Amino acid sequence: MENGKKIALGCTLVVVLAVGGRLGMIAYQRHQAATETTEKPTFEWKLTDDDMVHLKHLYPSSMKDARDLVGKRVWVSAGGQMQYFPAAGKSVQWKPAGTLLGAEPMDIKDVITARPPASLKTLRIPEGSSAIMAIFTRPEEKAQYAATVGYIENGQYTFYLDEMFFYDDPRTLYKHWGTDNWTAIDKHEPKMGMSENMMMMALGQVSKSGSTKKGDRTVHYFNLGKPYDVTFVNDKAVKIEAVKE
Repeated sequence: MENGKKIALGCTLVVVLAVGGRLGMIAYQRHQAATETTEKPTFEWKLTDDDMVHLKHLYPSSMKDARDLVGKRVWVSAGGQMQYFPAAGKSVQWKPAGTLLGAEPMDIKDVITARPPASLKTLRIPEGSSAIMAIFTRPEEKAQYAATVGYIENGQYTFYLDEMFFYDDPRTLYKHWGTDNWTAIDKHEPKMGMSENMMMMALGQVSKSGSTKKGDRTVHYFNLGKPYDVTFVNDKAVKIEAVKE
């Protein structure tokens, strides 16, 4: 009997040691995993000064919303994309007078609907729809113009306002760009050291690139028929080349 008790006690001790060792190993593995998780470097998203700029949006859904801009000044965001036309009162003369340029100020006088001629294909609206036109003047000028800011199709309103305009002066929003860069932007000229955002404001949004890595690539800016190829490294223009087409 004594031998039997000793054998049973020995077996129990082996089981306890085995279970204890297993639990100890689990605890050690968990400690190691926790340590590795704690020590593993985490990805940090670095916000730029441009990312910190707050841009207003109107989210218009009706003509009433759009007409809230009447009597106010806006600035062009979508430079190099939209043509404008001479206007008199609520009448648009459908012969292009030019193209809206980046950061250009516009004083909104009215927002109207108009039916463009079928032959005009440059309004960026669906064929057969009615155009929504912003009537505007430039600061210190009396001449009126009209630019497409949306369209009406099958009773549904689509507006481009938030994509086309800044509602605050971009020279204030992006004052960290510096005087020299803003001087070049106002002249719509490229400048060494500019970021992609600055260059887009200067030369327009109509561009293409073989890379999606913004800030480290070469971008072709069409610039209304006077194109440039600009190479960026660390989001600074390091090479600017006028292109002959």
